[in-house]
Amino acid sequence: MLARLLVTLAIVLGVTALGEFAGPPGWRISADAAQLVIGAAAALICFAAARSRTGLQRRWRIIVGAGLTGWALNRLWWVVQDVVVPDRTLTMVSDIGFFLLPMALLGALLVAPYTRPRSVPASPRRDQFALMIDSVLIAGSLLALAYSTVPRDWYRWDGQPTSLIVAAAVYPVADLMLATMVGLLLLTRPGSPTVRKPLTLAGAAIVAFGVTDTLRFLHLADGPLPPWQMAGHLLGPALLAVAALSSPAPVAAPPVDNGEREWLHLVLPYVPVTATGVMIAINGGAGKPLTPFEAYLGWLGLGLVVARQMFTIVDNTVLLDRVSEGQKRLHHQAYHDPLTGLANRALFTERLTAALGTRPVAVLFADLDDFKLINDSFGHGMGDRVLRAIAERLQRCVSSDDLVARLGGDEFAVLLDHHAADAEPAGHRILKALREPFTIDGHTMGVGASLGLVVTEPGEPMTADALLRRADSAMYSSKRRGKGSMARYAGTPDGGPNADLPHLLAEALASGHPAAAGFEVFYQPIVRFSDGATVAVEALARWTSPVAGPVHPDVFVSVAERTGLVAAIDDFVLDQACVDAATLAHVCGRPIDIHVNVSAARLGQTGLEESVAGALARSGLPPSRLVLEITETRRIQDITVAAAMVERLRSHGVRIALDDFGSGYNALAQLHSLPVDIVKLDATLTDLDIAPGRAEALCRSVLAICTDLSIVVVAEGIETPARAHALAAIGCPLGQGYLFGQPGPLHRWQAIPAVPPSSAAHLAS
Repeated sequence: MLARLLVTLAIVLGVTALGEFAGPPGWRISADAAQLVIGAAAALICFAAARSRTGLQRRWRIIVGAGLTGWALNRLWWVVQDVVVPDRTLTMVSDIGFFLLPMALLGALLVAPYTRPRSVPASPRRDQFALMIDSVLIAGSLLALAYSTVPRDWYRWDGQPTSLIVAAAVYPVADLMLATMVGLLLLTRPGSPTVRKPLTLAGAAIVAFGVTDTLRFLHLADGPLPPWQMAGHLLGPALLAVAALSSPAPVAAPPVDNGEREWLHLVLPYVPVTATGVMIAINGGAGKPLTPFEAYLGWLGLGLVVARQMFTIVDNTVLLDRVSEGQKRLHHQAYHDPLTGLANRALFTERLTAALGTRPVAVLFADLDDFKLINDSFGHGMGDRVLRAIAERLQRCVSSDDLVARLGGDEFAVLLDHHAADAEPAGHRILKALREPFTIDGHTMGVGASLGLVVTEPGEPMTADALLRRADSAMYSSKRRGKGSMARYAGTPDGGPNADLPHLLAEALASGHPAAAGFEVFYQPIVRFSDGATVAVEALARWTSPVAGPVHPDVFVSVAERTGLVAAIDDFVLDQACVDAATLAHVCGRPIDIHVNVSAARLGQTGLEESVAGALARSGLPPSRLVLEITETRRIQDITVAAAMVERLRSHGVRIALDDFGSGYNALAQLHSLPVDIVKLDATLTDLDIAPGRAEALCRSVLAICTDLSIVVVAEGIETPARAHALAAIGCPLGQGYLFGQPGPLHRWQAIPAVPPSSAAHLAS
């Protein structure tokens, strides 16, 4: 680019010098001929450069090329006139073609700003008008200043017609407005080098035109200008050609507009207006009256200022609307679930807190039954669509005054703070609506829910958290009764059938002594089919709350997993089982393995390895006798991290089992990814009483896979002699179920042998 500029300047200087040698008689024809050649060459360069570009870069080059073509054609007419009528009189008609170039430059500049982003987006048409108003306002103010300060003897118009004076004045005025527009674009709009480089060159070209046009206007009666004064008409087209040849810069992220540029954009047009006002005031104070031209410029400036203020008001209004919309959008995002559009926990708690103490309030807490099966069977994308469909049904079951929220995962809640008496009918409507199957993409699936209902009593002090815990407890009470039902909270602070289980569970485990809070460990035998010998026991947690009474394991384990307390239960069972291992081995008459359940979620967390090592060290149990069963209630988030942890545990001698294989999350994918030693077949796979042919074929396939992988198989859910015999017949080595013994505490094992060997041997024969 620098080389092109230097060559351009050298050519202009050379042509100017040649014109000087031609002398005054040949100034006009030599200048017109040189301007014709350079103008035509610049037009051709613009068109040629446009062919290799697209979009805006192509458009402005064609526009400028068209303007230069008109300018060159007018120069051609002047050359012809110079030869045919050398002493002709200049008229306004002879300059008509020169107006095309300023108009073309104006058109090119009006499309330029929209390649550069602004902090407050606006429509292109509005931005065009604002740019033109600012340019005319500044140019008019500068023109008024110049008219007031330039001495009158500088103007040499004697004997020239008014039309020619007006035509000659249009050029410098147009140049001033175009140069002002370029300056505004460069100062107030951030842009990339791809645009700023040709824009700067175009501004320099306009300044070059402006200098020569101003000199021509001031010396209109003196005849042709000397070559050095006409050099602007040579340099202008040449600089436009260099601008058209400018290479695009590497594509980069456009700079972000900042407050400083926006402030400059608003203030800059008023600087020359203020200066003009000060000059007029000074002249008025000195007794110098305004000329009609200055008065016209003053009224024009006043009108443009008013118009500019209207645009500013519109800008501010649009900006305020955008801020208001942004605040509403942020508020909605902060208080609504992004998947379903329902209220989230924050909004639900806020609305519930505001309603408590002012009127009776009812809360329905819904937990979807077996929703994870949908994710397992159809994927999480389908699960999300089902959640959205459930949200729509829940909203249809209550009035518009009631608040439906998604608290997280597959948990929903409904706040009836205006229709508390309608709580039970609303709950039944929800249960009925959810019993209807969902059909999505040709798949029909059913999703049930367990509901908990709590209604505040008049005058009862209650917090939002406490009310939600009661609703949660009532929901678990409904799960104990059977899925797809609703239970109303009937407990008291001292106890009840559906007391505050999350709170009670946290208190029981916070003491560090779960046994003192009602926790104990039951053991269920795992037997060998061939001789009926008990080869292992599974340690199972049981809880009898001093407040709520016996709590089903499925309930308190689910609560523990949701509240992050499951690790404390796992560690308690692990410690107690390792301690009891010696007693159980004595009862069974041989060393036996101890199976302990571990939540799958812990495989991606810290603490499990330390807990296992500590329990083994305290009890003295050989690591080879401990089997950790990975439960299926939670998905393993990072299978790679989980597999690494399993490998570390196995390196210490501990064995790993997949519990309830074939249901939930424990499927072939886990068997492939995790290095396990034992697989426990879920009872749904070992039920050979229903469709025995298909069930037996499935069990044989799993047994064959596990045999090839050197994995031991334990069949769960053995309740009948026929099932035990069938599984033994197809090669399953081990079994567990009520046929061989129900889970029981340690003292029961000490009193009665868990499984009579003769009975088990008889079943396998």
